[in-house]
Amino acid sequence: MFKVKVRATLLALALPLLLNATHILKDDILKLEASQLINQIGDELFSKTGINGYVIATNEHFPVGFNLVEYSKKYEERMSKPYVLFIFAPQASITEEIEMKGRVGLIPSSDDLRDLYDYNDVRDAAVDVVSTKDKNSDEDKHNIGVIQAFSELAEGIAESKGIELTKTISNDTRYMVWGLKVLIYIGSILVLWMFAIRPIYMRIKNGKK
Repeated sequence: MFKVKVRATLLALALPLLLNATHILKDDILKLEASQLINQIGDELFSKTGINGYVIATNEHFPVGFNLVEYSKKYEERMSKPYVLFIFAPQASITEEIEMKGRVGLIPSSDDLRDLYDYNDVRDAAVDVVSTKDKNSDEDKHNIGVIQAFSELAEGIAESKGIELTKTISNDTRYMVWGLKVLIYIGSILVLWMFAIRPIYMRIKNGKK
């Protein structure tokens, strides 16, 4: 009987820790492999810096101007300070005029934490992947985007503290995406020149002769 009580007590003490072990607070998007990688990055970030990183990956259709800070408050009980929360909402509306969707949010538990990372770098890490025109499905792009952005966030925090992480994703991926975009733009310009501008130019040139 005593052993049963001891086991029950240990389970009761360990349960909150198990429930808070994940760095993903909401997940409508991520595949198992992506979730595992995010948790690995989050674990390493906390073990080396003492700062928690959390992710909300949601397909909720937030309206224009939706307050992500207020939205994040319902998850406060599941987060341990100090923390930075990364929100990825690809179905959120941006403006009424343009039918573009997708918002990224970064919410630190204190203002001091804002100086440890670059918001633009984290945002671009997600947006660059998602906005790329290729054969990958939206689901795959969203997974890669979340991983890349969370990795960028963790890397920024660690670098600010002079610490090196081993679980994060190399920035090479982002540079490859940027390079692919450049090639696509150059290709589009060449096609436009060959099939639209050049024929007009040649007609004008020959006409003058």
